[in-house]
Amino acid sequence: MIVRQAFFDGSIHPGKEAEFKAYVRDHLIPMWLQLPGVKEVRVLYAIERDDGAPAYPMVLSTMYDSREALAAALDSPIRFASRETTQGLLSMFEGRIHHHVFDLAEPETRDA
Repeated sequence: MIVRQAFFDGSIHPGKEAEFKAYVRDHLIPMWLQLPGVKEVRVLYAIERDDGAPAYPMVLSTMYDSREALAAALDSPIRFASRETTQGLLSMFEGRIHHHVFDLAEPETRDA
């Protein structure tokens, strides 16, 4: 499995946290779920971090079966539309967004 993550590196404007989360829920998650080939969409909101660690108030994680499926999603009209919609979110955010692609290791399990 291939995982693409978007790290929101910075901070949500003070007092805008609830509006930020509502915007993601109401406008962006429905679009991200329409990406062709997407198997999973997860949005993570930071609760705490180590002293000195960078601030990532939000991380978006999307999962695909292959790099080819990811490439198709990145080239899709819905992806370009979601980038435009993200501009509304950025009015509540100070910082930058950077993306990373990972190969998901086979799950490890432990006996109960």
